[in-house]
Amino acid sequence: MIDFNDYFYFVHVVEKNGFSPAGRALGVPKSRLSRHISQLEARLGVRLIQRTSRQFAVTDVGQEFYKHACALLDDMEAAEAAVKRQTNELSGRVRLSCSVGMAQFLLFDLISRFLADNPKIDIIQQVTNQPVDLVEDGVDLAVRAHTGQLPDSSLIQQRLALTSWYLFAAPAYLDHAGNPSVPNDLRGHTGLKLGWKPEQGFWSLCKEHDTTLAIPFKPRLCSDDMGTLKQAARDGLGVVALPGYTCRADVAAGQLVRVLPDWTAGEAEISLLMPSRQGVMPAVQALSKWLKQNMPQAVAY
Repeated sequence: MIDFNDYFYFVHVVEKNGFSPAGRALGVPKSRLSRHISQLEARLGVRLIQRTSRQFAVTDVGQEFYKHACALLDDMEAAEAAVKRQTNELSGRVRLSCSVGMAQFLLFDLISRFLADNPKIDIIQQVTNQPVDLVEDGVDLAVRAHTGQLPDSSLIQQRLALTSWYLFAAPAYLDHAGNPSVPNDLRGHTGLKLGWKPEQGFWSLCKEHDTTLAIPFKPRLCSDDMGTLKQAARDGLGVVALPGYTCRADVAAGQLVRVLPDWTAGEAEISLLMPSRQGVMPAVQALSKWLKQNMPQAVAY
């Protein structure tokens, strides 16, 4: 008798490149995964995975079987998702990774709204500014902001939105230090710098994608945390470059104003990363679709 759990566990073990990372991702003991794979191999009469205490490798026949197993699981998940969409009964758990700034200023609202619309889906959110191995850590989706190519080209990458950065300062600071009317007026102003390394900072300013200027400044505060930098700017400690969406409410409340409103201070792409297109659970697909639909509006300034 075919046990479809064998197929499911086999696909995840292959995609996570090992029993331990697959067990962490699925929340099941490694012994259970090993038992299912052994059961599958015994029924097929072939070795699908070569495994020792030091080595993990998928055999040639295992690679071929993996392709068919993925197709089978995709068909099963599509059939289940089609029914659940009709009854609004999507369920499951999604492991989502993002940076601290993304969690604080952007995803908090999107996640809450998604969970309200999908009461049977749970989200496990990993929030860190450190590099994350999606496969090793069992992460289903990661949201990353970046200005260049992301280093791991093996991941599935989809653009969610493009966001602009601007210069912000408190009205009281500008009243005291002067409100710049051209970029060179920034020279001598106090700067607040994203990133903890204290070397000299630069405001990279662009106007209508034609003129780009780099204005140096000596940082008064360096921090990896956008919330800390924004609060320092609100307290009148200097000028800061931040994504527009992080300061939208503060500008509306009059606590911050844009400095040099005709100039941008850079652009960043926000991308959605996935370990694989194969074997993606309906709950993961639903969150991915939600983020693609709602992220552009969420980052609009």
